Amino acid sequence: MGLGSGGGLPGSNEPLGRDRDDQGAGAPDAGAVDPPPPPPPVDAGTPDAGPVEPPPPPPPPPPPPVDAGTPDAGTVEPPPPPPVDAGTPEPDAGTVEPPPPPPVDAGTPEPDAGTVVYPDATGWTFYGPEHGAPHEVLGVTEDEGGNLWVAGGEEGLFLLRPGASTFERFTMDDGLRPYGFLKNGIAPVGPKYLKVLSVAGGPAGTVFVGYQGLPDCESNYYTPGAKNPNSYKSGDADKVTLTETGIDVVHYDISSGPGVVGEESGGREKLCSVLRIVWDKKHGHLWFGANHGFAWGDPEHTGTPPDCNGQRECSGVMEHAHPHINAKDASGHVFRLTDAYYGIAVRPDGDVWFGGANRSTRFRFMSIKTPRDFETARKQTENGSAIKNRIDLWPDLVDEVGIPGPSDRVDDLVSGMALMPDGSVWVSSFARGLAHMDATGVVNRYVLGTGADRFVSSLARDLADDSLWAGHRWGGGLTRLKEDMVMRYSQALGALSYHPVWDIQSVGSGPERRLLVAFGSESGRPGAIGIYRGE
Repeated sequence: MGLGSGGGLPGSNEPLGRDRDDQGAGAPDAGAVDPPPPPPPVDAGTPDAGPVEPPPPPPPPPPPPVDAGTPDAGTVEPPPPPPVDAGTPEPDAGTVEPPPPPPVDAGTPEPDAGTVVYPDATGWTFYGPEHGAPHEVLGVTEDEGGNLWVAGGEEGLFLLRPGASTFERFTMDDGLRPYGFLKNGIAPVGPKYLKVLSVAGGPAGTVFVGYQGLPDCESNYYTPGAKNPNSYKSGDADKVTLTETGIDVVHYDISSGPGVVGEESGGREKLCSVLRIVWDKKHGHLWFGANHGFAWGDPEHTGTPPDCNGQRECSGVMEHAHPHINAKDASGHVFRLTDAYYGIAVRPDGDVWFGGANRSTRFRFMSIKTPRDFETARKQTENGSAIKNRIDLWPDLVDEVGIPGPSDRVDDLVSGMALMPDGSVWVSSFARGLAHMDATGVVNRYVLGTGADRFVSSLARDLADDSLWAGHRWGGGLTRLKEDMVMRYSQALGALSYHPVWDIQSVGSGPERRLLVAFGSESGRPGAIGIYRGE
């Protein structure tokens, strides 16, 4: 089972800001991010490799085209995987390719491609392909029955039941449906594409599953002469429930039918790749963070009737909203800027923080005068009067009133959000480290903003002690912020510290708390699932 034992899990007890790795030399500094406006980063004392333009993570292959003539077509290229073909950068993206991942320490033998080398670390259990797990691990979660679910990319959805040692695999042959409905409930004609990007545990035996859409799924519905249902209906999400003979699948077609959205009376098809999913059990909501925007789902949805045709009362979804702004490309053309909502954090009152590539927002779904009115909540994020609810975490050099151009933008590239007990929110970035917002959405400090630390690909609050876990993209492994300490786990994770950490979820409480970690594949080597039960 890949049980780690004996090695201990060293973690330094250093004050925040000293930025020292007691677990080993760590990854070489990849260059510092140009600091945002005050307050300065807490870890500004880190040796700086020189002020360079902060590169974002790599774009997903293959990059889809963006049609500047379609509604909302000016999306930026999303951050790295879970790879999502949600939109090619406009000419003004102003971003460059990041450096390659740091090499394995010269004193450490390079593992052969196709093998997983598990560290010997106390408190950890690891699973990989030898246990039936997927080669690519993009997400990991647990339902209330203790079933472990894994987003395995193109290999499908994977399950490890309590007490089992081998994973089960589910694909379209078992009923997964990574595509929506045409009129009268029929399926689009043509080959279907399966790529499981995200998972969120639900009631016992139930998991919510997000898929990647085809490369042009965001713009295809609006492309004259090239409209292809097999493309614009690809992706979306499923509710998957275990049965005695297999699985039962209920699909969420994240779209709007004719007449649902006033300004798009012919229907709307924009959201297709579901990057993150959060189940709000307390309020009975399901939230999808996707390319271009975010959407609501009914966790009790039992299926879409054939004659629904995208109407809200029968589809089980309400879509979509986004804290978009206007931006200019190099030629001065103004377009709508919104993309890649990886950040989702549900507040105790049922409102939700969402973070995207460009702006973040508090979606006031439950605190508006009539709760659950999606359109009223949308206006409090999108209307011109809601400018204070479009939060620029790492501020652009020109605000949205001035319409930023290529050299003015400092894209936030949010990769995750974690709500803390005091109502504050930690926000991670694929390229800029961590920002800490108070309960009103005001940023009060920045952490891990330099070197390889700044490439944070996942984030979670530890339910055991309210510490914060950050997973890194470029050779940083895991970093834990606990009270006034920065604790690093790169050496403890060995070769796995060079794998991207695409997802972290904390489940259970007290002595039953488990930290679930998705280590993606790297340089041809398979990924792994890590389960941490230590303190």
